[in-house]
Amino acid sequence: MVRGVRRHCENRRLSRVEFCPCPRQPIPVFPDRDAFQQLREVEIQTAGRLGKRALLTLDSGHVIVIEPRMTGLLLVSEPPTDLHLRVILHLHPAPGLAASIRFWDRRGLGTVSLLDATQMQQLRNRLGPDALEITAAEWKQRLARTARPIKVALLEQSLVAGIGNLYASEILHLSGISPRRRADRVRGSQLALLDDAVKQVLLTAIRYEGSTLNDGTYRNALNQDGGYQNHHRVYDREGEVCPTCGQAEIRRIVQAQRSTFFCPRCQK
Repeated sequence: MVRGVRRHCENRRLSRVEFCPCPRQPIPVFPDRDAFQQLREVEIQTAGRLGKRALLTLDSGHVIVIEPRMTGLLLVSEPPTDLHLRVILHLHPAPGLAASIRFWDRRGLGTVSLLDATQMQQLRNRLGPDALEITAAEWKQRLARTARPIKVALLEQSLVAGIGNLYASEILHLSGISPRRRADRVRGSQLALLDDAVKQVLLTAIRYEGSTLNDGTYRNALNQDGGYQNHHRVYDREGEVCPTCGQAEIRRIVQAQRSTFFCPRCQK
């Protein structure tokens, strides 16, 4: 999502921020809309990521933090519908680049915040290390803190930031770890396998611009399907033969009210 908007917004100035009328559940805005509407003629220096949040760092020292959650999209093209358009960041014209960055959220679960340096540090302190930056040694230290099932622990953003439900199932399958295994009992070679699987799955998903499932919820920055769903090993494949072992059927269980998919033979 961030990669898709980066070239359209970095080193460009905001002309204004528009909050769109939406009859659906309003999204939380911090500190308030007035603070955003005062952002005029500030430059977006960088577009980056913190876990599952998009960060637009401004030359004023503030950061626009957009947390899309389950149904939010950051777009540089027309949205799926105008009905669920939430915020438009209007940019000064530039040849060949988008005129605006749009935040669209069908269910209204996402958030938009404007944070100063102190507030950004507080946010970083609440989150665990980024999933693409954490080391095998840090995995050992952090997983030892909890007896929860490893699948549930991977979704805890204060433990490690940036792993969603779909990718947790894929990571555990690739590493050969049962989703039911206690997090504090993942040790030794399994930690190294987990560390490798996290990076492989997330980097591949980024390369293919995410996963668009049958509900069509996720779209990339150009309002097009992602491509990683074509590479899923277990997610949303209940009853299919496991592509890894070619023998067992993929199963689905519910953990912490979220679907988990795994192979009972590969992930004993």
